[in-house]
Order: sequence, then structure tokens, then C-alpha cells
Amino acid sequence: MLKCNFQYQYAEFMLNVELEMQQQLLGIVGVSGCGKSTLLKNIVGLLNPTYGEIQFNQQILFNSQQKIHVPMHQRKIALIFQNALLFPHMNVQQNLCYAEKLIPQSERKFQFDEIVELLELNPLIQRKAQQLSGGEAQRVSIGRALLSSPNLLLLDEPLTGLDTNLKQQILPFLKRIKDELDLPMIYVTHHEQELAYLEADILQINQGQLQRKQNLKMV
Repeated sequence: MLKCNFQYQYAEFMLNVELEMQQQLLGIVGVSGCGKSTLLKNIVGLLNPTYGEIQFNQQILFNSQQKIHVPMHQRKIALIFQNALLFPHMNVQQNLCYAEKLIPQSERKFQFDEIVELLELNPLIQRKAQQLSGGEAQRVSIGRALLSSPNLLLLDEPLTGLDTNLKQQILPFLKRIKDELDLPMIYVTHHEQELAYLEADILQINQGQLQRKQNLKMV
């Protein structure tokens, strides 16, 4: 599925990544500044590894020796950031349709009504972005990412900045995405209990290296 073997150098820090992802949901944890977000940005194409290779579904996305770099918009990988980056002048429906209209009908993995129902967005559909709570905006952001028909979904601390109640509202939606959609995901967070709830396999970035971590159990 996803195979990464690369190094990324920034400042005095070297991130070394050896990763073969076969599972549907992989969680990645680590302290601030350890390279979690940097890993996702290399996979999606916002950054280029200093050296190495990234493959997804047997397609080479990046290879330093062969000088291959597939542009971000051609990778069919969606990245959800900490903050919901919605178009403020559009309502929820327009934000969602913006992603969908870029995909030919024959190539759409998910349908508009399916995603609206999955994320319970129908009551919000006519609201402008500035009228949404943080949790509502993040649900719309997730919906828009899904309607771009990605083959891989990356989530970069998507619940950061939300209070406990909002986190508890969004986590079930992420669990439904995992359980109901055939879509591999990588979920980066500081909070391992989020990954325990989602029943994710967990890797930890420690001193620039990815390491297997004992999975937590919900109590």
C-alpha cells in the first residue's frame, strides 16, 4: 500500500523514515517538533525528502535518484490540517461541492449525499464558514477532503484546539469513516487515547526514528 524509505533534513534535525503501511489506520505519536507533521507533508508532496523514495499502491511518488516527483495534486492524497481551512465566502454546501466538482463523475469514490449523511452535515449545509463552531468546521473540512476522492487520508492533529466536548463529538465520526469507508488513513496526534478509541496501530517518532509502540486499550 504505502512504502516510505527516505530522509528529510531540516535545521539540525534528520528525520529517518522506514515505513510499510498495510493496515487501514496507522497512528503516529511523538513530542512537539519530532517530525510528525513533516512526515505527512513529505507523503502528500508539500515537502520533498532530502533522499530516498515514497511509493503508494506501487506507484513511485518520489525518488531522489531517479528524479521522480509526482506533484501534490496528482497523488490523490488528502491532508487535513489542525485548523479547518474552509473558504469563508462559501457556505458548507459550496465548500463541499468545490472538492467534488474537481473529480470526474466516473472517478468519484464517495457521493455527496453519502458524506453529508455520514458526517451529519445536513443541518449545516447553508451556513457560512464563519457561522460554524470549531468542531462543525472540522467536520466540513473532513467531508471536503473525502469528496476529493483520495486514495489515502492524512490527518495532522485534527482535534487540536478543540475542547474535550468537541473532541468527543468528532471522534465517533472518524470511527465511522474507519469502519464504513474503505480508505486507508494516517492519524498524527499528541493524544494516544484518540488512537486507542479508533483502535489504530501506533508508531512513535523518537529522535528522528519511527518505532513500534505498544497499543493502548480504552478503559
